[in-house]
Amino acid sequence: MGFGIGLGAEEYDRSYKDRDLVRRVLAYFSPYRKPLLIVTAFLFAQSLVNALIPVLSREAILQLEVAEDVDQQRMYIILLIVITLILNTLGWIFNYYRQTLSAIVIGDAVLDLRKDVNISVLNHDMSFYDKYPTGKIVSRINTDSRDFGQTANQLSQTASSILLVGIMFAVMLAINVELTLVVLLLVPFIFIIALSFRKAARRLTLIGQRALAVVNAFVQESFTGIQIAKTFRQESKLFGKFKTVNEQSYEANLKRAYLLNFIFPALSTIQGIALALLVVVGGTATLNNNLRAADFYLFLQALQLFFFPLFTIASFWPSFQSGLSAAERIFALIDTPPAVKQNNNILANKVRGEIIFNDLGFAYIEGKDVLDKGKPSKGKKDANKEVKVFDGFMLKIQPGESLAIVGHTGAGKSSLAKLLARFYEFQSGDILVDGVSIRDYDLKEYRKHIGIIHQVPFLWGDTLANNVRYGRTDANSDDVRWALEQAGGVDWVDDLPQGLETNIRERGSLLSMGQRQLVALARVLLEDPSILVLDEATASVDPFTETRIQEALEKTIKGRTSIIIAHRLWTVRHVDRIVVLDHGKIVEEGNHDQLIGMNGVYAQLYNTYFRHQSLEYIEKAVELS
Repeated sequence: MGFGIGLGAEEYDRSYKDRDLVRRVLAYFSPYRKPLLIVTAFLFAQSLVNALIPVLSREAILQLEVAEDVDQQRMYIILLIVITLILNTLGWIFNYYRQTLSAIVIGDAVLDLRKDVNISVLNHDMSFYDKYPTGKIVSRINTDSRDFGQTANQLSQTASSILLVGIMFAVMLAINVELTLVVLLLVPFIFIIALSFRKAARRLTLIGQRALAVVNAFVQESFTGIQIAKTFRQESKLFGKFKTVNEQSYEANLKRAYLLNFIFPALSTIQGIALALLVVVGGTATLNNNLRAADFYLFLQALQLFFFPLFTIASFWPSFQSGLSAAERIFALIDTPPAVKQNNNILANKVRGEIIFNDLGFAYIEGKDVLDKGKPSKGKKDANKEVKVFDGFMLKIQPGESLAIVGHTGAGKSSLAKLLARFYEFQSGDILVDGVSIRDYDLKEYRKHIGIIHQVPFLWGDTLANNVRYGRTDANSDDVRWALEQAGGVDWVDDLPQGLETNIRERGSLLSMGQRQLVALARVLLEDPSILVLDEATASVDPFTETRIQEALEKTIKGRTSIIIAHRLWTVRHVDRIVVLDHGKIVEEGNHDQLIGMNGVYAQLYNTYFRHQSLEYIEKAVELS
């Protein structure tokens, strides 16, 4: 079967043996042995009650045959009704508590599974998120874990069926050995038919899950970019693409449903053949007085209670493939190791801010297979494509020094900041902070000392105060206001409906771009980092807000090691040193006046990007006009 849009395996996908998957699935239930034992007890009690009903029915029929008068017959009928009602009530009670307790255990196991996969995803570096659509990852965490839970419930049902089959087999054997042997002759065919669906069910289920993940990924991306779609009037185009992936998911899951729903009709055919043989054999024996009618009735009743759980057991493995496919996709995500790994976990209690990029080599790698457990899925790329950024890069930044990095797009400016923050793993060389490799620090403690302000700030759909105190949850309202004041002023906050407690909506949509950047700066300042990284932090704001931010930054960068990726004149004029990058290499460095005097790359960049922002340039342009 060919793959449709996005239905191929992800690079981190891998194949597991069924027994390994089952072992790992059962491991999530091992902490809940005690409630599982109680569930098993209720299972046994329910199965026993269900098995007793036809046995008592048989005894009542036998008593009716030997009853001496109508009153005695009536008494046996009433007694049968009462006992049947009691047994059915007990069966309902046992089933209720079994189902309730099973739901709790399964819910706890799914909760543990989601915790594990969420921790695994959170520990991945940024290259993982660059490469794989977020919607597909979310689908594995939510949808596949739900399927895992449903399969665990099916496992509980199968355990109940096994108990009931065992009891009913003993009852049938006690009634008539010959009829039981007739049934046993057909049992192997039931399992042969069911198991023949196993591989196809696994394959179609896996494709169905991938198709649903494609839908989730597309919907998430569509609504994230809805403003662009509306700007360019592409709503109909978005709907057309959604219709395509949605129909793909519909068709993939419909094929899976057809296959799984065909199992029971196929098994019912075997049941029909068994009933026909029993009617011939049992009916003949009854007519010849070799088998009592009550026993034959009981056997047929027991057969119904025998076949239904038997079908559940036989169809379990093909249906179980849905859960195994979900487990396989989740475990593949859990087992994918993060590219960024720390060595010694040294606590960075205090950082002076000396930074050394020592013979650094870094490339974005496309198509790289990262394998740990399990075997790689088929269809993976064999060749890795590297996009080299740095090769033997050297740079030293003194504690408290402010450094501006300038260069054309793609020169590697932002990559330096991302590597310093350990968002990506470098392939060779090292980055030292205060003489210690950043691979040796405890990552969480290390990142507390680095504050990064991006060009486009991201804010949560929460209150303004909670967004500012995001990195310091112990900060009070006074701390938040102080951080906002340091970031450029707090006067605009009082104009919001609830001030600091105003919910600024998803991505901070209630605020202007300039206000969002002020919040992002305040969020960083509240943590008081030793190293400050500004990644074109004022490129997306209005001139008035930029002035406020620049004034705040002029005070902020004093005493801190600051790396400023610059597109603005103020930035390059007010730093200790400027480094000019070109294709991952330093081509010039010095202060503004020194670099202008060289009349080299920086001078060209200055005349192209920065000079028109100067007051002298503006005044001259006014005179000429």
